Amino acid sequence: MGFTVIRLIPAIAVMGVIFLLSHQPGDRFDPYLFRWADKLAHLVIYAALCATLICVFPARFRFSARKMVVAMSLLLCLLYGISDEFHQSFIPGRYPSLADIVADVSGAVLTCMFWLWMNRTGHAGSP
Repeated sequence: MGFTVIRLIPAIAVMGVIFLLSHQPGDRFDPYLFRWADKLAHLVIYAALCATLICVFPARFRFSARKMVVAMSLLLCLLYGISDEFHQSFIPGRYPSLADIVADVSGAVLTCMFWLWMNRTGHAGSP
């Protein structure tokens, strides 16, 4: 089956959640529930974003061009993370952070590594 718009909905939903959370002024929540809580939040939400982006690709392409799917998903997560940090620079009490981008990409990398491991050649259930 080819590309269908319906596969974009989960990725757009996760991007919307990221945007809404980033749009909150800095005094609206306490990101320091524990040390590195904000970085963990970035890692988890971008891991989810990456998973939804991988699923956007048709199954046949996902398995015939694994490296391309990983590269595109990582690039999209990186670009969205950069745009998110830029967006935060306009929100009172928020500021852009390179460490947040590193956490974003780390979440995406973990998802890609897990997906590649689960879909390695010769693994039962992979085409």
